[in-house]
Amino acid sequence: MFQYSLDNKRYHTLNYHYKEKYHCKVIKVSLNAGFTCPNIDGKVGYGGCIYCSKSGSGDFGGDISKSLSEQFDEIKEKLSKKWPRGKYIAYFQAHTNTYAPLSVLKEKYESVLKKDNVIGIAIATRPDAIEDEVLDYLEELNKNTDVTVELGLQTIHEDTAKLINRCHSLNQFEEMVKKLRKRNIEVVVHIINGLPYETKEMMIETVKYLNHLDINGIKIHMLNIVKDTPLATLYQEKKFKVLSKEEYIDIVIQQLEYLRPEIVIHRITSDPDPKNLIEPTWLIKKFCVLNDIDKEMKKRNTYQGKKLEKNAL
Repeated sequence: MFQYSLDNKRYHTLNYHYKEKYHCKVIKVSLNAGFTCPNIDGKVGYGGCIYCSKSGSGDFGGDISKSLSEQFDEIKEKLSKKWPRGKYIAYFQAHTNTYAPLSVLKEKYESVLKKDNVIGIAIATRPDAIEDEVLDYLEELNKNTDVTVELGLQTIHEDTAKLINRCHSLNQFEEMVKKLRKRNIEVVVHIINGLPYETKEMMIETVKYLNHLDINGIKIHMLNIVKDTPLATLYQEKKFKVLSKEEYIDIVIQQLEYLRPEIVIHRITSDPDPKNLIEPTWLIKKFCVLNDIDKEMKKRNTYQGKKLEKNAL
């Protein structure tokens, strides 16, 4: 059995990480705090990243018309029936969740951190949208609860970054990783496989780069082409290649082989809203993708970090 798994996975599962750290079931509660994004309002760009849905990648977050406390309670009520002794992490998911005055951030974060059985907070944001005073606050907050910052990188390749309208540089990303880790704040990085015109080798290069940074976790997504986005328009006009399920699985497995075993795999496929998804439709069957990754890794007799071992010989 792979060292960092409780269920015969061959990669470092989030379930294993939580069980080892908290010794109980831990559930992330996705929330929508009503933030915007500097890539939408004009501070660094307009329109957002071309793949981003109107919800700001928060399709499964809480109801924005309700307070964060109400969002949390509604979701917790459903989840507690399945896991009555579970603990919770408040996940600020939609848009850029550090893009507001510090006083606003404090009020929003702390309104849910005071809830019973909330043991931490996960904050999805951009590397160019965390001011120094926010870093200082997060460092203090991290002394009393577990703080994780999730940074959207998607790719290390600048031509792709321009195409997807990311509007932050690789250098900004790397500097923010260093600042967060210097303050002992955990960092999880988002990447996307299947971005337009990227090759398999380019996607693997992104992971090789990340493996040399002091990151704690990674989320691997397949590109979702969803309705009413600039990406959907580009796809309709150019019909760029979309990865097949088999191609995606092959790329993910090779990416895992280049990642240090201690890096936690927070996500290994996408979880799109079927109502809005254009392509690839195979993503709708999430558990089939997960199972097929497991089967193929077993067939290849491989695991997370295997190629690093070979390189060390």
